[in-house]
Amino acid sequence: MKQKEFFLTSEGYLELENELNYLKTDKRNEVLNALKEARSLGDLSENAEYDSAREEQGKLEARIKEVEYILEHATIIEDKTDDDVVSIGSTVSLQYDGDDEIEEYRIVGSQEADPFNNKISNESPIAAAILNKKVGSTVEVSSPDGVYTVKIVKVA
Repeated sequence: MKQKEFFLTSEGYLELENELNYLKTDKRNEVLNALKEARSLGDLSENAEYDSAREEQGKLEARIKEVEYILEHATIIEDKTDDDVVSIGSTVSLQYDGDDEIEEYRIVGSQEADPFNNKISNESPIAAAILNKKVGSTVEVSSPDGVYTVKIVKVA
């Protein structure tokens, strides 16, 4: 079975490392203290606080394993060498067909995607359609809402 490859910018990799450190220290200690406190309340078979703390511990350990796996299998996005071709890590200015407004997106790996900050995943329909295309290209994008076209105005 092929393992998933995770694309991260150096900033995204650092953010995940910081999250992992926080989860392994502060958050883990917080959960362990909640477990100790819940145990001190007595009978564990009918102790909702204990059950809740154990559930939180399970979620925490699962997230720690997930972040460790991502970091272990991450590919750091290198600085671009060709400013005319769209690649992961590019900041792209696009003009939608029939619209004069130009929108700018940064193409990042799925772990860093944040549409509210104009960071789109390389796996999204629009990024997948424009990857490896040059400035000036008009590209058809197939999305769940239908097909539309965009023009690549600028790549940085």
